[in-house]
Amino acid sequence: MPKRFNRLIEPFSGMAAISIAVAYRGMSDKFIINDINSDVVSILQSVVESPEELISSYTRLWNEQFSFNGGSEEHFYKVRNDFNKGDKKACAMLYLLARCVKGAVRYNSAGEFNQSPDKRRNGTSPSSLSYNVRAISNILKGKTFFYSKDFREILDMAQKGDIIYMDPPYQGVSNVRDHRYIAGLSYDEFVIALKDLNNRGIDYIISYDGSLGEKKYGQDLPPELDLVRYDLNAGLSTQALYLGKKLNTYEALYVSSGLSSYYEERPICIQKQL
Repeated sequence: MPKRFNRLIEPFSGMAAISIAVAYRGMSDKFIINDINSDVVSILQSVVESPEELISSYTRLWNEQFSFNGGSEEHFYKVRNDFNKGDKKACAMLYLLARCVKGAVRYNSAGEFNQSPDKRRNGTSPSSLSYNVRAISNILKGKTFFYSKDFREILDMAQKGDIIYMDPPYQGVSNVRDHRYIAGLSYDEFVIALKDLNNRGIDYIISYDGSLGEKKYGQDLPPELDLVRYDLNAGLSTQALYLGKKLNTYEALYVSSGLSSYYEERPICIQKQL
């Protein structure tokens, strides 16, 4: 990315780590944060626009687990059950993410949050969380628009001078029994959308599928998009280690040709900082 640019647009924001990093570094002061998962967007919007209210409600919910009849794990399941039945407060989703295994969202075939509680810990403490919430609000408040729309509607908002960062559902995990994402992504539709960005002269960066050892996940993006690909070494695979194997995970980062000109050299592999 250049040192300064107009807006950062995240059509598949997740928890918007890239927007937070860009805002922290002062590279842009305008942001569009979108995710098809409206519950995730609700957390982010609450963090930015009403941090004290979120901290207060999260603190009450987090403390309840220590006095709940049945223990903290049963408390987690109660909050999860209420959430799936429609009590979708931002503090509840945040608590479930902070308390569940690996802090990872999982959904069943009915679209319900079905991740289990981490039995080794009680989730992020309110004191740690409140510091981060206030810091994020401080750098994004008044600069950010939030949406929960189809990614193509968000791409239509882009203009020259913006940068789009995309971390879409990976092909390797989008269509499995225990979904990581609330919705998958059509490869063909995605490619068509990227061609439109090229035609409009919009710069973008994409984190996409990669490989584990000799196993490759998903189709590469087609050469006609004229993208520069970097293979990021994400380190040893935790899942492979469980199986007694030492295999490195590589994730593909595709960069539009307009942005690739910022680099005099194009490294074959970049070591991701962990």
